[in-house]
Amino acid sequence: MTSLSLQKANLTFTVRKQGRLPLKEMVVSYLQGKHKYPKPIQVHALKGIDLELKEGDRLGILGHNGSGKSVLLRMLAGIYPPTAGKREAQGRIVSLFDIGLGFEMEATGWENITYRSYVMGMTPADVAEKREEIAEFTELKDALDLPIRCYSPGMLIRLAFAISTAVEPEILLVDEILSVGDIGFQKKAHERMLEMMDRAKIMVMVSHDLGAIQDVCNRAIWMNRGNIHAQGDCKTLIEQYSEAMKPAEPAPAPSEPEATSTEDSTAAAA
Repeated sequence: MTSLSLQKANLTFTVRKQGRLPLKEMVVSYLQGKHKYPKPIQVHALKGIDLELKEGDRLGILGHNGSGKSVLLRMLAGIYPPTAGKREAQGRIVSLFDIGLGFEMEATGWENITYRSYVMGMTPADVAEKREEIAEFTELKDALDLPIRCYSPGMLIRLAFAISTAVEPEILLVDEILSVGDIGFQKKAHERMLEMMDRAKIMVMVSHDLGAIQDVCNRAIWMNRGNIHAQGDCKTLIEQYSEAMKPAEPAPAPSEPEATSTEDSTAAAA
């Protein structure tokens, strides 16, 4: 049974301050044998996350920049292990983020298809079966015979996308919907992404495109300052989130008192 869960999961980073102490303070601390350095800071990126995903779940993660969305996705992927709490995963995880990392720049496109496919968890039999299909999807043709250091950024992202989406996922993690290549290729890539989402038993997606989340997800969580602020069905939570993110309307300017003429004032006094 495919599943993915976090129990009371925390993630803390130790960040060392940049810069140095003033020269006078450094000399005094050195003479006193204290060797004083700036103290590191503890940054609590995720706090007390409880999340359980089972087959059929399509989870969208909402939140403003810096709320912990992408960090949570990377914890689910196993990139960041919890510093406290527990993570459990049953099933093959395919992550569609940072897909352009890890290429061998001196190797050819064909060689990188093989290397990256193994890194993505394919077996030799899988690679033999998928290799031609990956190459055809890239539309790079003879350029696959060249070292990829000769590729443009657009060619590299085509190759990376074709390899990453050739794996059969049980758990699919997506950080923003990718825009790949020209308009024609983008349409093909979008269709392939949707097919991959349909095949996955569990899917988790981070996106600022609330329409995309509502189209493909059946659950949502709202992240705020490293916590799950709220969770529920997509439509309801997106409405609540959208309302909360609306800019506050400016207060109306105070109305000026009506001016009175000298004649009116004299008449009133009489």
